[in-house]
Parts: sequence; C-alpha cells; structure tokens
Amino acid sequence: MSVTGWHQARRIAREAGRPLPPAEVPLDRAAGSALATPLVALSPLPAYDAAAMDGFAVAGTGPWRITGRVLAGDPHPPAPLSPGEAMEIGTGALVPAGAAAVLPYEQSTRTGRTVSGAFAPGRHIRRRGEDCPAGQEVLPAGTVVTSVVLGLAASLGHDTLTVHRRPRVATVVTGAELCRAGIPAAGQVRDAIGPMLPGLIRAAGAEPASQTRVTDDPTALVDALLRPDAEVLVVCGATSAGAADHLRGALDTLAARVAVRGVACRPGHPQLFAVLPDGRFVVGLPGNPYAALVAALTLLFPLLGRLAGRAAPPALTATLAGPVTAHDRDTRLVPVTRIGSLARPAGHDRPGSLWGAAGADALAVVPPGHAGGEVELLALPAGDLVTAADRRPGQVAGVPVSR
Repeated sequence: MSVTGWHQARRIAREAGRPLPPAEVPLDRAAGSALATPLVALSPLPAYDAAAMDGFAVAGTGPWRITGRVLAGDPHPPAPLSPGEAMEIGTGALVPAGAAAVLPYEQSTRTGRTVSGAFAPGRHIRRRGEDCPAGQEVLPAGTVVTSVVLGLAASLGHDTLTVHRRPRVATVVTGAELCRAGIPAAGQVRDAIGPMLPGLIRAAGAEPASQTRVTDDPTALVDALLRPDAEVLVVCGATSAGAADHLRGALDTLAARVAVRGVACRPGHPQLFAVLPDGRFVVGLPGNPYAALVAALTLLFPLLGRLAGRAAPPALTATLAGPVTAHDRDTRLVPVTRIGSLARPAGHDRPGSLWGAAGADALAVVPPGHAGGEVELLALPAGDLVTAADRRPGQVAGVPVSR
C-alpha cells in the first residue's frame, strides 16, 4: 500500500475543500467563525475629540475662567471656548471647540471660578479618528473572530459581521472493546478519542453535529457514513488493515475517492482521507488516542480550516532542546513545551497515551533523518473555544516563536 508524505497529506486535505458560503450574523453569533470579508471601520476611532483625563479643557493662555462643565455622555455638545476660558471636563467627554489641551486636575490650581497651570498643546485630547479613520481596513478576510475581534468590531460601529458558516462534523467511533464510563474490564479500553473530538472540532473552526458509536460491523459503518447531517465525517478506528478494520471496505462500497491511504508519520500512520460521491469528506483516524490526535492535526485541521474560511496559519519553527530520535523514513510528531526560544520534548509520546500531549504547547514535526536544529511546530489547541487558531500568528501558547 502506498503512503503519502506528511506535508503532502496536509496539502491534499486543505486543497480539497472550499470555504463554505458567507452569512451576515449578529456579533454574539460570530465568535469562532472566520471573516468572509475584511473588517472595515464604519466609524472613526475615537468617534469625536475626547478628553483622555479628568480636568479642564483650556483655550489660550492661563489663568482661565471656568465657564461650565461637560461629562461623558452629556446629550448636548458643549459651547465653544474662547481664549482665556476653561471648562471642567470628565474622561471620555466631548472636548469643546477651541480647546488647546486638557489640563489634568493634579496639574492645576483652582481658585473659585479660575484655574491655572502649565500644559503642552494638544495634551490629553484624543482626536477624532487618530486611532483609526472611518473606511480603514483593520483585519483581513480569513481572520478568526475572537472575543477581542468582537470588541473591536463593536467599537468600529458594527452590529453584524459577514463570516463563513462553520462546517458541521459528524463522528463515528468504532470498536467493540470501548467502554464509555468507569474502569474498563479485562479486554476493554476506556474511550479517550470520543471525549477529545468535540473540542478538537471546535478548535479547528467547525461544529460537532453528532456522534455515532458502532461495533466492528461493516454494515453499521456504511450506514453511519450515509448520515446527511454534516459536511465532514470523522471515523475513529477501523483505519488499518486488520480483521476488525472496515473503513476501507466501507469507502469502496460507497464508491468514495480515497486521496490519502496512509501517511508516512509516526504515530498516526494508518490515517485516511476520502471524498464521497455527494461531496462530503471522510477523515479516518487511528484507534490509539495520541495517534488519533496526530492524524487530526495532519488531515482534519487543514480541511476544517479551509471549509471554515480561515487563513492558513504561517509555518512556525523552534529549536529542539532535547534528544529526539528521528525515524529513517517517516516524519515524527513529538509533543514539546516551550522554554524561552527552545522546544523541549515532553516525553510520554507513545501512540496509546495522551499524557505528553496534554501538558505540551505544540507538536514538533521531526523530518526523517533529522540531526538537530530547527523544526516546524504545530500549535496544540488550548481548549474547546479558546484555540490555537485564536492566537496571533507567530505564537505557541502565547509565547513568540521564531520563524
């Protein structure tokens, strides 16, 4: 059986999809989606000349005669100031026309209706549009809508955002040996992939649609693949060539086009990528938990990111700070933690254990024959909703990474 190189497999998965159609949604429904159009300022920021300190708006040279007071949110604009006049002002209030600066309370001396003090022209006034003019493009299409992006959009006058619909993902967990609760009996194993998948799916920019569990029954697997409620089907287990592995036969039964029949990586070698005749995608993950995580980052994340309209993340690199034995033919995926500018192997990276990955920041992509130096990093999701994709490019777990 021919296998696909690790980098090529990721390219195949990403290039197979197209972003789902855009929709205009309220801000409170946009989180986690990707912008389908650039974010443009509808309003300047600030929207008006605003006081940056509590104090006195002053015109001309002092001392100044106090003519009134203006606070943030006052419904009527303040009267203009003439030279020698001042107006008491609160932070965020509209600065009266004619004001040369805002003199903070702590730098002023007030005597009755007169105030004096020294100031620098323009000081403590935030001028209209100085942070961002109206019409300015502030974020490109493909940007993931985080909580910060929502706040920015609101500050620029947006009530809605045009985003790509998030793809729906149905999962099929296979294996008669799996138990879902408690301590497994002899001959059973606790299912670790089923609980892991919903968070991974959300982190990749998609929505979990359903989860089906089947035993090692080829007919039940075919039936599960016929579910119409998702653009992507993820099958856990059944990807190898053993007596209980029926995914390949099920794909043949459904006349699927299999683009990846295995990937040259360790762990995660028996992973699959296929397209059903109706255009739905099938991603096959190995049955070992860490191998399944590697396969999800290899095939599922690039596919879902593309369908969700997310911009492709830039390649990140770091220098390995501990011994890692490279494979002679396959790419190794090794959990690492960041320490300064280095990436230290976390250990505990056997295919059946998530221990090392659970405490890691990223997976180091160790190419065949690697003899030291920089390697590519894949950032690991930090949670169900706060994800690697929400981080700024060039960071792993919030730490800058060399490029």
